[in-house]
Amino acid sequence: MAQSIGQKFTPVTLLKFALPSMVMMVLMSCYTITDGIFISRFLGDNALSAVNIVYPVINIVLAIGVMLATGGSAVVAKKMGEGKDDEAKDNFSMLVFTGVVASVVILILTILFLEPICRALGANDSLLANCKAYLFTVVLFAPACMLQSLFQTFFVTAGKPHIGMTLVISAGIANAVLDYVFLSPLGFGIEGAALATGIGQLIPAVVGLFYFFFVRGDLYFTKFHFHGSVLSTASFNGASEMVTNIANAVITYAFNKIMLRLAGENGVAAITILLYSQFLFNALFLGFSMGVAPVISYNYGAKNTGGLKSVCKICRRFVIVSSIIITICCNLLSEPIVLLFVGGKTATYDLAVSGFSVFCVTFLFSGYNIFSSALFTALSDGKTSAVISFTRTFVFILLSLLTLPAIWGVTGVWLAIPVAEFVTLFLSIFFQRRKRTVYHYA
Repeated sequence: MAQSIGQKFTPVTLLKFALPSMVMMVLMSCYTITDGIFISRFLGDNALSAVNIVYPVINIVLAIGVMLATGGSAVVAKKMGEGKDDEAKDNFSMLVFTGVVASVVILILTILFLEPICRALGANDSLLANCKAYLFTVVLFAPACMLQSLFQTFFVTAGKPHIGMTLVISAGIANAVLDYVFLSPLGFGIEGAALATGIGQLIPAVVGLFYFFFVRGDLYFTKFHFHGSVLSTASFNGASEMVTNIANAVITYAFNKIMLRLAGENGVAAITILLYSQFLFNALFLGFSMGVAPVISYNYGAKNTGGLKSVCKICRRFVIVSSIIITICCNLLSEPIVLLFVGGKTATYDLAVSGFSVFCVTFLFSGYNIFSSALFTALSDGKTSAVISFTRTFVFILLSLLTLPAIWGVTGVWLAIPVAEFVTLFLSIFFQRRKRTVYHYA
C-alpha cells in the first residue's frame, strides 16, 4: 500500500492516480443521465419529471453510502498509514456490512409506503403512476447501489483504483445497452429504465464482493467486531458528504415544487436536465477529490508534512484550472446537451437552454468548494467539512430559492445554485486559510 498512496506524487502521477476515480464518478453520473435521455426520448417529459420527483429516495441511499465510504476511507487509510493493517480490515468489513443493512431497511420501508412517499415528494395525479413504477423497481436494487458507492471509494483505498474504474465502465455500458433494449424493442416502459440502472449497479457490487472476499490484497473482508466509536467517527467524518446527498434530495424537491408552480411539467423537465448536467460536470471534481483523499489521509496519518503540502498544492491548482475549462465547455455545449434529452426545439428545450446561460457560472466556484469539503474529511475534520457542505448544498441554495424566484421568476430559479456556490467560495477560502496552521497542508 505504501508504494501506492504513500508514494511521492508529482502533478502527473497524482492526476494519473486520481484519474480512475474521476472516470468512475463521471460514469456514475452517466447512469442517471442515460436513464434521463432514454426516458425523455421514448416515454416523454411526463416520465422524465416522474423520475426526478422520486429521485430523493435514491439520494438517501447514496447519502449513507457516500458517508460510510468517504468517512470510512479516511479512518481506514489513516490506520494503514499508521501501520495498523488488521484494524483497518476489521473496520472496513464492519462499515460495508452496516451499509448493506441500512440499504435493506430503506428498501423495505419504501415498498411498504410507496404511494405515500411519492405523494409526499410532490407527485400529482398525472405523474403518480410513473413515479410508483420507477421507484418500486429501482429501490429493489438499493443494496447494489449501496455496495457500488462503497466499493468505488474503497478500491482506491486498497490501491486498486483501476479495478473500480473498469467495473464502472462495464456497468455504464450495460446500463446504456439495457436502457435501449428495455425501452425500445421490449417496450418495458419506465420500469425498464429502472431495471437497466439496477442491473448496471449489480456489476460492481457483485464483483466487488468477490474481490474483497477472496483476493488477499492490502484490504479485504475479515471477521469483524462492531465498533460503535469507529462507526460514529466514520459517520461524523463523512457527514459532509452525507449532508450533500440529503440536501440534494431536499433541494430537488424544492426545485420541483417551484418549477411545477412557475412552468408546469415542462419546467420540472427543464430543471431536471440542468440538475443532470450539474451532476455530470461536478462529478469530475467529486471524482478527483475522492481519488486524492486517501493520499491526503495517508500522508496525514504518517505525519509526512512535506508530502501533504505538495499534494494539496497540486490539488488546488488542478481545481482552479479545471473549473475555468468546465465552465467554458458547459456554456458552449448547452444546446447539444439539451437536445440529447428533448430531441427537438420544444417548450422544455427553450426553458433549459435559457437556463444554461445562467446556470453554467456555478462551475467556476463548485470545484473549489467540493475539494475544500473533501480535504477536511480526509484530515478527519468532519465538523469543518460538514459546515462547508451543509451551507453549500442546503442553506444557501434554500435561501436563494426562497428569495430569487419571487423577484425574477424562472430566472431566479436558474440563479439559485450559482449564487449559493459563489457565497460558499468565501467560506471555503476562510476555512482553508484558518486551518492551514493546524494541519500543515500549506
